Amino acid sequence: MVGDRKVLQNAIGFTKVPLTIRVIQKVEEGDYSKGVLNLIDLDNVDMNAFQIGQVDGMCGRAAYEYIAKSIELANHKDVAAVSTTPINKESLKAGNVNFIGHTEIFGALTDTKDPLTMFEVHGMRVFFLTRHVSLRKACDLVTKDRIKDYVKRCKEVLVKLGVTEGTMAIAGLNPHSGEHGLFGDEEVDHVTPAVEELQAEGYDVVGPIGADSVFHLALQGRFNSVLSLYHDQGHIATKTLDFERTIAITGGMPILRTSVDHGTAMDIAGKGIASEVSMVEAILLGAKYSANFIK
Repeated sequence: MVGDRKVLQNAIGFTKVPLTIRVIQKVEEGDYSKGVLNLIDLDNVDMNAFQIGQVDGMCGRAAYEYIAKSIELANHKDVAAVSTTPINKESLKAGNVNFIGHTEIFGALTDTKDPLTMFEVHGMRVFFLTRHVSLRKACDLVTKDRIKDYVKRCKEVLVKLGVTEGTMAIAGLNPHSGEHGLFGDEEVDHVTPAVEELQAEGYDVVGPIGADSVFHLALQGRFNSVLSLYHDQGHIATKTLDFERTIAITGGMPILRTSVDHGTAMDIAGKGIASEVSMVEAILLGAKYSANFIK
């Protein structure tokens, strides 16, 4: 783990988890037995100023430094995967960190242009054509060229994860995928032409499939993945299925990153009642796919 020993010792106190912190400088110095938390301590939080559960520039800056250090370890092949905890975007901004979130940080520090986000839950995989933009802008970003580019790169991510068989489905944007232009033109003008051209190039992809059914079909095994056309479309589907076990993978990078897909829960910070399930699942998923990234 990368963090601040003082903060973690405080967390051990209010969660009452029986852990012993072992401060290390290098990964190979760790004691990986039960009950030991091996920590690369950046010692970057002033506990006299620290207020748990509050937006704080100091904490936002510290969080960024933890992420940057973990990426450094992965870039140098000292670790096979990185599993990240949630970060608070307001704290990042208050700490003068000019990134809106994890994905953008990982992209910059791995020299990856436009990293891909994939959710996995109960074997269902969902990619996202757009992420943190307004719904209006997301609709404008649904273009034939963008869809083709994303499908090709998503396929590369799947292969890297060891998923080489199966069909990718593209979700419809409008109700009933627009009903041939009755409820919107995006499917007619962009989605269908993109699919037809991709199929002609040999890609195993179909769509548009109505968003009210495509995720169910993927869960049943009909598709190996779904390309969601905007942020909440795929988030609602996955998180409604199993909120705590929906895990994010940032793809298209030279390193593997998995993450919980929930926020910092400021309202319950310090109470020792937050669920650990999502963090555990993120670590397990990182371990599952890590062998493909250590070669």
